[in-house]
Amino acid sequence: MMAVDNPTTNAVLEEAVKKIKVTRTSESRINEIDFNNLVFGKKYADHMLVADFDGKEWKNAEILPFQNLSVSPSNAAWHYGQAIFEGIKAYKDPQGEPMIFRPYDNYARFNASAERMGMPYMPEWLFIGGMDMLINLDRDWVPTNEGSSLYLRPFMIAADEFIGVRPSDTYKFVIINSPSGPYFNKPIRLLVQDKYIRAFPGGVGYAKAAGNYGGAMYPTMQARKQGFDQILWVDGLEYKYLQECGTMNVFAIIGNKAITPDLTQGTILAGVTRASVMDILSDMGLTVEERPISIEEIVAAWKAGTLREVFGTGTASSVAYVEDLHYKEHEIHLDTTRYAVGDELLERLDAIRTGRAEDTRNWNYKVSKH
Repeated sequence: MMAVDNPTTNAVLEEAVKKIKVTRTSESRINEIDFNNLVFGKKYADHMLVADFDGKEWKNAEILPFQNLSVSPSNAAWHYGQAIFEGIKAYKDPQGEPMIFRPYDNYARFNASAERMGMPYMPEWLFIGGMDMLINLDRDWVPTNEGSSLYLRPFMIAADEFIGVRPSDTYKFVIINSPSGPYFNKPIRLLVQDKYIRAFPGGVGYAKAAGNYGGAMYPTMQARKQGFDQILWVDGLEYKYLQECGTMNVFAIIGNKAITPDLTQGTILAGVTRASVMDILSDMGLTVEERPISIEEIVAAWKAGTLREVFGTGTASSVAYVEDLHYKEHEIHLDTTRYAVGDELLERLDAIRTGRAEDTRNWNYKVSKH
């Protein structure tokens, strides 16, 4: 993924303010939240953004109190899976001002997913401008505790009330916010899955489509029954090349190299955290390689004593250490208490997105006051 510079936002915000109606909640629910004990994805901030696509343009954009949506049983998204989403995080800098981490990269990926799923283009004023307005309104909900953040979930679903296999004409766009703690609070155990496949070349593996996650539910359930936390997915042609780690991108530290699967097959999500991690690992002096990496290479490195660390990366999880990896007769155990690369990586990443280190790549988007 190429970094997307944060452009001047004055014109975008001006357009957003003109087009997005704001209805404030009459009573905040923030006093119900224990910010010292946040669970990922359980509680939601006071406001949400909603907008409708009428077949020609986005309209009816509004920030309003968090509430349920009214959706017809014949809604096309229920039946044919036209649904995409993003995961983004906001933090507070040392001065207490909210910042969104790399939202323009998520914006670009959202539109790539929309194109692949036959859905309409999302304008900048609605995605970026609307998010800015929403977080400004809910700025008190951005946690400051270590490891916590405000998780932002923009999503788009088909809205036609029609049961017929065709792209919907109408759509609904929503952004909700959730003050959240760590997704994984301990190292994870992985089962290398060589029966079920997450994505094939030519499919939708690179899109953040809801169906990608739905299709992974059953194999993951079976893995958890065996005592594993997640699946390490491999390719569907030779059943040996690493793809993703649960819902995360995967990295292996072998010697002084950081290796992660490349994106050329279109089967792997171009993670925003993945791209950030690659840059930071390079800053740390490691050689970063994007290339096919097989499970046999992982096993051989482990046997040779050169496999130092394996971890997953993603917006929700940040950096998730892998302590056990099961592949056929191989039981690979890694001592995560000695993950020097992962520890430094996470510290550097946290320092940048919380404003404690210089943001030399212009990753942070500072929320406006308006």
